[in-house]
Amino acid sequence: KNVSFDIYEGDFFGIVGRNGSGKSTLLKILAGIYGHSTGEVNINDKLTPFIELGVGFNPELTGRENVYLNGALLGFNRSEMSAMYDEIVHFAELEKFMDQKLKNYSSGMQVRLAFSIAIRAETPILLLDEVLAVGDEAFQRKCLDVFDEYKSSDKTVILVTHDMATVKKYCNRAMLLHDSKALIIGDPSIVAAEYTELNMDSIAKKMDEQNASTKQVDNQIELVLKNNKQKPSSQFYSGEELVVEVSWKKEQKANYVGVAISKKSGEYIFGTNTDNDKVKVNGQKITYKVKLDLEPGKYRIEASLSGKTPQDVLAYLSKGPEFMVKKLPEDEAGGLTRLEHSWKTTK
Repeated sequence: KNVSFDIYEGDFFGIVGRNGSGKSTLLKILAGIYGHSTGEVNINDKLTPFIELGVGFNPELTGRENVYLNGALLGFNRSEMSAMYDEIVHFAELEKFMDQKLKNYSSGMQVRLAFSIAIRAETPILLLDEVLAVGDEAFQRKCLDVFDEYKSSDKTVILVTHDMATVKKYCNRAMLLHDSKALIIGDPSIVAAEYTELNMDSIAKKMDEQNASTKQVDNQIELVLKNNKQKPSSQFYSGEELVVEVSWKKEQKANYVGVAISKKSGEYIFGTNTDNDKVKVNGQKITYKVKLDLEPGKYRIEASLSGKTPQDVLAYLSKGPEFMVKKLPEDEAGGLTRLEHSWKTTK
């Protein structure tokens, strides 16, 4: 939808966006696989698309035969493929399997072979679609080594990926697609940050919906998460205050209330109760406030009610509302938490 951009010779151009935003469709339009319904596409040199690795493979042929077949699709003759055959097989680490039929290969083996052939393409423009989304860790490292070679040789590369670290490391320019529109074109770090923000907004929206529908558990404890403006929220920045409203029915007769924070993955972060903090419980509602000096990620609230003693547990909510902590745009610090600190220089 009104997407307009230029890619210059030697650019390593990243295209990012959530699933369904139009990334692969755009790449297929650039490759000539799809036609464009409006506008123009001008490409001023030869290109090779790595959009569907292994297209043209025949499962009834051996790995060796498929190397020559796939090479022919890239424009190489038989003698050229013979000259690079050993290098292709060594890169794919498939020396023991080349005389087996391709249908007996695992999907990872097929991808390794296809990638090893594809990178022999000698065109000045390369289109790469999610090549890092497949293969094991060792294969992905090899992909990154190839990216290093592409960058140093000034090839023009258009890369579709969900890996923001790759975008920031290799790309000199990037574009964020959302709902088939270009939201940002420019600095890869800014584009990566906006993409991460989009994902977190989506996750937080789902959390809001989930929390609204599951805030009551067995009609014993009700938890509501709010920000410091007293508005219900599941999305906070590191260092922001989280407000947890805990309420229960009168017949519960709770004298002690506990609240804890854990990571969505299960790690226990912090917990306390009104007994520890010498707070008297009156009525059927209490408000707990905590500063979220935490790393970005998904977290969950736990809560408990106790009767005559803190050990007399009346109700325990182990899987309460979830919330997301986001990093402030200007915050480049890292770690599990945000510790108060200061600097002082001396001459």
